[in-house]
Amino acid sequence: MRLLLGFGAILLSVSNLSPAQEPVVVVRAGTLIDGVSAQPRRNQDILIRGNHIVEVNPTGAHAPPAGAKLIDLSNSTVLPGLIDTHTHIFLQGEVPAAGGYDVQILKYPASFRVARATVAARRALEQGFTTIRDVETEGAGYGDVGIKKAINEGYIPGPRMFVSTRAISSTGGYSPDDYAPEVTVPKGAQIVDGPVEARKAAREQLDNGADWIKVYMTHRSWLDEQGELVSQPTLTVEELKAVVDEAHGWRKKVACHAYNGPGLQRALDGGCDSIEHGLELTDAQIAQMLKQGTWYVPTLAVYYYDPDPPDTPSGKRDRKRVALHGVSFQKALRAGVKIAFGTDVGGFVWTDPIAQEFSREVEFGMTPMQAIQSATSRAAELLGQKGRLGVVAPGALADLVAVTGNPLEDVHVLEKVGFVMKDGTVVK
Repeated sequence: MRLLLGFGAILLSVSNLSPAQEPVVVVRAGTLIDGVSAQPRRNQDILIRGNHIVEVNPTGAHAPPAGAKLIDLSNSTVLPGLIDTHTHIFLQGEVPAAGGYDVQILKYPASFRVARATVAARRALEQGFTTIRDVETEGAGYGDVGIKKAINEGYIPGPRMFVSTRAISSTGGYSPDDYAPEVTVPKGAQIVDGPVEARKAAREQLDNGADWIKVYMTHRSWLDEQGELVSQPTLTVEELKAVVDEAHGWRKKVACHAYNGPGLQRALDGGCDSIEHGLELTDAQIAQMLKQGTWYVPTLAVYYYDPDPPDTPSGKRDRKRVALHGVSFQKALRAGVKIAFGTDVGGFVWTDPIAQEFSREVEFGMTPMQAIQSATSRAAELLGQKGRLGVVAPGALADLVAVTGNPLEDVHVLEKVGFVMKDGTVVK
């Protein structure tokens, strides 16, 4: 008991430090991309007290405070900590030959999945992603709430997390699929039918720690006789409206997985806050997104992974998805739809660069600065963290990354982050 009290006293003494006692750090940036400005700035000093940025000034404009620690990144480009708004820490790019998606739900114990998720969280942070929105646990229940708590309390390293817990779909609207009808197989999302069940599921998830609600508005997809992409819709507009109404009452938001067609239209008509993936957006849907202020999180890179053979129906579908997706992204970008960076990592392995999404964004029309802002200030705005995350400015949390080279000339350098600070603490 004395040990516990002693440890508690230490924590209390740290939490009660006055501003004058908090550690002071000066990060010297050779080039600073602050997440908001259209142009980078050369030779800037970032003054950090505790876990917040206090000042940003030209190097030499002010003498560092007495006792301040200097971190010299004068040969690097410094940016805000990166934000990925579409991740799955409980997925690991499941290999079809090893059982694919189904094996994790049907065979992997929860403890094994938590261990893998812990590693995924660390890898996100090491790659410079100091904040993630994890959009459901794929059958791992409220495991993301536990991982978030473990990170926040310092037991494991990881990014700041906004979690969506179980996600919601309808009967016939989520995997695993195609098992014998007399066998009850657990699903990767919470299944609802009707507005009452939908609202209850939202309440349960919010009560158990969801920061966002994730809804699957489409499920299976295939090509029709004319070679057009068709996606099975799931929830009705009325079911989605019940979820959105409940979430908004809690001051929370709703992300909708939607590929195209009626399911995507229902997502918009039901009032979702962000469209995830959006493989095929019509001009009318883009206009509706602009009117409603709906965000677009396209997750481009993941669809280039592991297509089925080109002469198979599923292989043709995979290639159609890619072809439509780039066009939709370009149309949304030109129209001024709000776009936030998201990767669907977990859909591909966590050992691959999460930042590969930047090069896809640039390939389809973003400037490198727009791509960077999609993963900094724009992503922060989607998360309701404008001015607090995704910027290097007074009052923001001290989340910083640094790279060698100029990401405005080559965004691939963001795949090799050499320095990471989260909450004023250097983690890499």
